[in-house]
Amino acid sequence: MAAQTQATSNSAQPSAIGATLGAIGSSFLEIAETAGGMTILLVRILARMIPPRVDGRELVKNLYKMGVKSLPIVAVTALFTGAIMVIQAATLVKRYGAEGLLGWGAGFGTLREVAPLLTALMISGRVGANNTAELGTMVVTEQLDALRVLAIDPISFLIAPRFISIVSTLFMMTLFADALALFGAAYTGDALLGVSPTTFYNGLTGGLLGFKDVADGLFKSVVFGLVIGLASCHFGLATKGGAPGVGRAVNSTVMASAAGVFVVDYLTSFALG
Repeated sequence: MAAQTQATSNSAQPSAIGATLGAIGSSFLEIAETAGGMTILLVRILARMIPPRVDGRELVKNLYKMGVKSLPIVAVTALFTGAIMVIQAATLVKRYGAEGLLGWGAGFGTLREVAPLLTALMISGRVGANNTAELGTMVVTEQLDALRVLAIDPISFLIAPRFISIVSTLFMMTLFADALALFGAAYTGDALLGVSPTTFYNGLTGGLLGFKDVADGLFKSVVFGLVIGLASCHFGLATKGGAPGVGRAVNSTVMASAAGVFVVDYLTSFALG
């Protein structure tokens, strides 16, 4: 009896290992398929831009819907981001009397990292998910097939304008967030630490921060926009299974965008130094 139990246990171990390896392999293939699909979509979008074959009216409509209507949430996020950066620095400022470095301490992390990253996450949740839901609904209701029947290219008419709008929106919203975060930080420092906005901005522009710090954050925003735009368009076009499929596509977009933003943030931070 003991020998039989031992034999069963020994046979179960290879089975468990095989199942684990199979799950890892399946996940790897799924990630590779998604990355390949997004790369192919990027090539197809770029092909419509040289020469430009993008629907202008659709582009303007999406810029308004994605950019202008995102201003309130980005403004609130940026103002509180700046305030939080000052609160985190308050202890060291008080301990060492380094009021003159408050602007640098808050501005360095905000311009290079925090503002682009949080803005990307806000845009991903508001714009990326909505874009996937719209495209997924069009796919399951066969609206894209109807466009093809009418000899209208869906990439030129729908996908390219949305992709350009997402990248442009994230770049412009990051500029906006940088300015508002620094504004919020300056006046939070005045209220909590008694550091005047003039002292704050002098510390910000006193030579420790340069154009490269701002440019690095803006470059990251463009890369984040590429990730969010490709993920939302790819999963929208790959939607299957009716209304439940649209929900799954939106969920996949949110997860892929967030993970992709953090991965490329690490890579760009490492590359830019």
